[in-house]
Parts: sequence; structure tokens; C-alpha cells
Amino acid sequence: MQDYSTFLPLLKKTAFQAGEKILQIYHSEDFNIEKKEDESPITRADIIAHQIIFDNLKTTPFPILSEEGREIPFEERKNWKTLWIVDPIDGTKEFIKKNDEFTVNIALVHQNKPVLGVVYAPALDKMYFGGESIGAFLKRKKESSTKLKRKQNHSGPLRIATSRSHLNKRTQKFLNALPDDYIKLPIGSSLKFMLLAENKVDLYPRFGPCMEWDTAAAHAVLRGMDIEIINMETKKPLVYNKKSLYNPFFIVEA
Repeated sequence: MQDYSTFLPLLKKTAFQAGEKILQIYHSEDFNIEKKEDESPITRADIIAHQIIFDNLKTTPFPILSEEGREIPFEERKNWKTLWIVDPIDGTKEFIKKNDEFTVNIALVHQNKPVLGVVYAPALDKMYFGGESIGAFLKRKKESSTKLKRKQNHSGPLRIATSRSHLNKRTQKFLNALPDDYIKLPIGSSLKFMLLAENKVDLYPRFGPCMEWDTAAAHAVLRGMDIEIINMETKKPLVYNKKSLYNPFFIVEA
């Protein structure tokens, strides 16, 4: 199997470049907000970040599947054994609200599994990266990388990550059925997964629609900690580059 960790420097550089440009726009107030066909928002930052990421990754042998370039027929991409899955800004609604809870997501997927990923939260100065057989790490600009380690046996109430913008009735029903006390920690974008990586929450259930590019990069980082995102129906890890790019309902435990 190819050593995909050789692409990590490019991945980190690309996420950082996109994140720095996003921050410039974030602080400029010139978002140029429009609506996509599904009524979700898109900004000038999404489009520019997409172009930065595309220009960097097109130097690699692998095709790119991005939220801002999603209209690639399955008949074409079903033959892609290895590909990039990208979300230039995960949490565009949080970006517009200016609450800092948005990320740049870039994943390398091989045979339907995420093997390498970067989740960069530029407004929080946090870059998470890692993958299978690599480990998982957190980097801040002026600090050396810290290895993220899986911890168990947390004492106290169950800590549960929930969506800040998409908490629905089914999720609340799941929470209401829990036998024990819990603490709900709402947060935007892939940062929910990264709360798991930092051992700040124990569980993240998802009973709402989301796309492969919303999870692939975070899934790769978590796999560096031997944590999988589990399809609630099949009880198996999520797979990628499916015919439908929507994820099934899932749950992930620290």
C-alpha cells in the first residue's frame, strides 16, 4: 500500500493557504452571500478557498471531489480508487454568523476509506491532521504539534456534541432517551468531531443530513486515533465516494 503520509506537507500547506484567505474575507465584511440550489449559503470565501485548494491538489495524481464542484457523475467517479474529498468552508452558516466555528476540510480517500485528513479552523488557530497508521495531531501556529491520544473512562456526566445550526427533533429524542445525565455541547462544522479528538466530548450522534465532505477529513483524523464514525444502520464505518454523496445517520464515540 502506498505511503500516503508523503502528501501531508502539501495537505497542511493547502489548508493553511485557504484558511488565511478565508480569514482576510472574514474580517473584511465583504462576504458576497448567495444561495445555492439547495438554499444553503455560499460566500466569496467559499469560492476563493475552493480555487486555492483545487490549484494545489491538481498537482497530485488524484481527482478532486469538492462541495463547490459536486456535479461529477457517479459513472465517472465510481472508478476513482483514490481521490481528494474537500469542503473549502465547512460551516458557512457559522462563518456568516462570525462565531469562528468553521473549518477547511481536506481528505484523501483510498478504496472508500479516508486515509489522510486535515481539519483547519483558521479563526481558532487550530489545525488537526492525521490518518491511519500516522496518528492524529493538533498544531497551532506558534507551537509544535501535539499528538492526540484516545482517552477512556471519563468520569461525570456524558458529554455530547450537537450541531449548533442543525439540532433536530430526532436528535433531541435520542438525547431524551439516554438513561443518564448528560451535558450537551453545541458547536458548528467539523469541530464536533475535533471535540472528540481533544477528549472534550464522549459522543456525537447525527440524525440529520450531511455530505461526505462534511465528515471525510475529520474521519481520517479520528482514524489516526482508532476511532471510527459508525453508520447507525449497518453498524460499520462510513464509506466514501458512494453513488449518493449524502451520509447515513451515524454515531461516533471517543
